[in-house]
Amino acid sequence: MSIQKTISPIDGSVYVERELADSAAVESALSKAVLAQREWRKTSLAEREAICRKAVEYFLNNADEIGLELTWQMGRPVRYTANEIRKGFQERANYMISVAEQALADVEVAEISGFRRFIRRDPLGVVFVVAPWNYPYLTSVNSVIPAIMAGNAVILKHAQQTPLCAERYAAAFEYAGLPEGVFQYLHLSHEQVAGVIGDSRIDYVAFTGSVEGGHAVQNAINERFIIGGLELGGKDPAYVRADANLADAVENLVDGSFFNSGQSCCGIERIYVHKDVYDQFINDFAELTKTYTLGNPLEQATTLGPMVRTSAADFAQKQIDEAVQAGAKALIDPALFPEHKSGTPYLAPQVLVNVDHSMQVMTEETFAPVVGIMPVDSDEEAIRLMNDSQYGLTASIWTTDLDTALQIGEQVETGTWFMNRCDYLDPALAWTGVKNSGRGCTLSTVGYEALTRPKSFHLKINA
Repeated sequence: MSIQKTISPIDGSVYVERELADSAAVESALSKAVLAQREWRKTSLAEREAICRKAVEYFLNNADEIGLELTWQMGRPVRYTANEIRKGFQERANYMISVAEQALADVEVAEISGFRRFIRRDPLGVVFVVAPWNYPYLTSVNSVIPAIMAGNAVILKHAQQTPLCAERYAAAFEYAGLPEGVFQYLHLSHEQVAGVIGDSRIDYVAFTGSVEGGHAVQNAINERFIIGGLELGGKDPAYVRADANLADAVENLVDGSFFNSGQSCCGIERIYVHKDVYDQFINDFAELTKTYTLGNPLEQATTLGPMVRTSAADFAQKQIDEAVQAGAKALIDPALFPEHKSGTPYLAPQVLVNVDHSMQVMTEETFAPVVGIMPVDSDEEAIRLMNDSQYGLTASIWTTDLDTALQIGEQVETGTWFMNRCDYLDPALAWTGVKNSGRGCTLSTVGYEALTRPKSFHLKINA
């Protein structure tokens, strides 16, 4: 018997222990999913909608309790965690439910006398969702709800750090009356995940995680004729032009850099600022950063919690130290944050200047409350630097000139281009990445395409 332990970053205690599924449990889940999906695909869209909306209702009814669990599991301050359910989760789930009829409708083609022709969107079968810990409900809802709305069965494997999130989904769908087997979860090791992906009963894999994890998923499906949706992270840039509303840019980019302790795949990790406003920007940015309160995330006053684990904080600190040794300047004195302690997950936010792209802190994903800021002379230089990355998930521009924002956006290699906002997923838009940020897409009506397969009907009426 293998036991999975969730160590809380709050105090290092074991918060959750769960037994990993054995081979019999995995086999049972796969068999149940296949049988359940055969019947589920026959249900009406209205029935699926009613069940999914009731599942969302369960989450909203239990948002505070779920938020507290989430704080204990991954360390985000409790003042924010319930909002993952009340805001982002609810918004995405309800939007994807609302557009299902449009997205799943038959595709009609031009009429030809004596024929009926159309394309139907059939469910794939069994969808395997592998979800991360950093935004455990926001990332998983992108696939779980639309997969079920499309007539698929779902098996969810959540991160070791957040196993209770998978169990909450099960409770929500039980509350909603979803037929048994349409949704299931499994606690699995990495080796077991590869085995499940390789099973012929899995028809699609939705993975959110690291580039390394994405390669592992790709390797696991290489022997099969299925695809995987891979959302893999980023090193997301922002460009502040000389005409930007500076106060607005500072406020939003500080939040985009440090919310969730910087542990966001679409968080801001590097900023390029036009030289004409650079000095004012970095001064205001540093001053606002100093107002954060690092501490116990169970306390309402805390605005910056611990990182998920000590090794993550150590990795970020190593990037900071190497940059400083190479000539960077750290604008934030960690002594301003008494809870900052080496050898723990509690890491003070840091703002680095005098940085360049020879430093890993400007090129490798940090996934921490750390940001580097560089001055630029022109739009062209900003574009070149934003594109100088192996990642391309989101990028943002801060300007009052819409036309210029559009023109620059056409040249930046990214999945989502923002103007005057960042670190947000609009469920009406496709969530996608380029380069090592992954492939495929979730959200929007386009997100349903990966969860269905086209089936053509060519019917000759008068034989």
